[in-house]
Amino acid sequence: MGDFAVTFLLVVALFALLGSGVWIGLTLSGVAWIGMELFSSRPAGDAMAVTIWGSASSWTLTALPLFIWMGEILFRTRLSEDMFKGLAPWLQRLPGRLLHTNIIGCAIFAAVSGSSAATCATIGKMTLPELRKRGYPEDKTIGTLAGAGTLGLLIPPSIIMIVYGVTAEVSIAKLFIAGVFPGLLLALLFMGYVIVWSLLNPGRIPPADRQLSLAEKLYESRSLIPVVLLILGVLGSIYAGIATATEAAALGVVGALLLSGVQGSLTRETFLQSLMGATRLYCMIALILSGAAFLSLSMGYIGLPRHLAEWIGTLGLSRFELVLALAAFFILLGCFLDGISMVVLTMGVLLPTVQAAGIDLIWFGIFIVLVVEMAQITPPVGFNLFVVQGMTNYQLPWIAKATFPTFLLMVIAILLIYAFPGIVEWLPAQMKT
Repeated sequence: MGDFAVTFLLVVALFALLGSGVWIGLTLSGVAWIGMELFSSRPAGDAMAVTIWGSASSWTLTALPLFIWMGEILFRTRLSEDMFKGLAPWLQRLPGRLLHTNIIGCAIFAAVSGSSAATCATIGKMTLPELRKRGYPEDKTIGTLAGAGTLGLLIPPSIIMIVYGVTAEVSIAKLFIAGVFPGLLLALLFMGYVIVWSLLNPGRIPPADRQLSLAEKLYESRSLIPVVLLILGVLGSIYAGIATATEAAALGVVGALLLSGVQGSLTRETFLQSLMGATRLYCMIALILSGAAFLSLSMGYIGLPRHLAEWIGTLGLSRFELVLALAAFFILLGCFLDGISMVVLTMGVLLPTVQAAGIDLIWFGIFIVLVVEMAQITPPVGFNLFVVQGMTNYQLPWIAKATFPTFLLMVIAILLIYAFPGIVEWLPAQMKT
């Protein structure tokens, strides 16, 4: 049977299982088993057992549940309530005023949460009622929230960076540090858009609240200091070479527990809720990763990655054309799959092609995170759109339209990191190892 026929059969099997409601992790394992059993000589059962055990017992992967738990603990503290009060006094003079709380709030929370949906939900619970009460335009409030919520994927620690690092076998610590400047770049692009829009539409921005003195502003911001110290502790320990990503994650969990204890929001109930929330999410991701590892092995035995790489090589695409083609492919895929599934499904097939084109795998990881961010705000399966819809009851097409400017800004960010790869590569190169 030809390569095209094999690929077509496996894709049909994949979508048939997904469409019937089978869990993604089990679907990946099932398709891998079919491929290996029918189109290779290796016994599928033995390969499945060895691969799934090897994937699930990876030491690198231990950073993932710890970072998820850190985010879950902080999700249940008073951090989100205090953040608005801490940020608002400093933004009154900036064009767009309190619309920036969505962007800066998401950037800060993204640095203690690895999840885009958690970032969007946490900041949205805090800012949406406040901005609505003050009369800010709903489309800009919701558009900036859904767009800036994606920073949860790019600003480290990031769940999807750990997934990519494990799949592509690159340093997770370097990926984390590589995401800092692109994350800040994207946040600045969002803020720049809000500033330009508010200067062009001054009548739609409510007047400033009362002016506070510097001492009053500092007093209002006191609750931000502990979380900023936690961010600096986690990222600083990785950058200085003191801790690995896993050790920094453990440090983050201890810091989050201390922070919530000092705040008075750490009770037996919130502790158990955060632990169970992190366990459930990690088990889902681990199952997907195990299935994807088996699928990658199966594809390798069948020879599909090599054939795909050879086929793309015959097209004669330049590096820029390849990057554009991959961006379009991932955005299209993001209309139907969540980010983690996209990464684990495609990396085994695409990485040989990417390496053959001479693209740095750390840079490619940040590029992947950016296009997955774009997929988070692309209907019909844009998870941030669902989160915002749940909080506001607006229709999905209206939310997608309000969020579209931030989608275009992400396109600009991809073009900028391609034109100036140092934005991604400079900081990891300075790391102490």
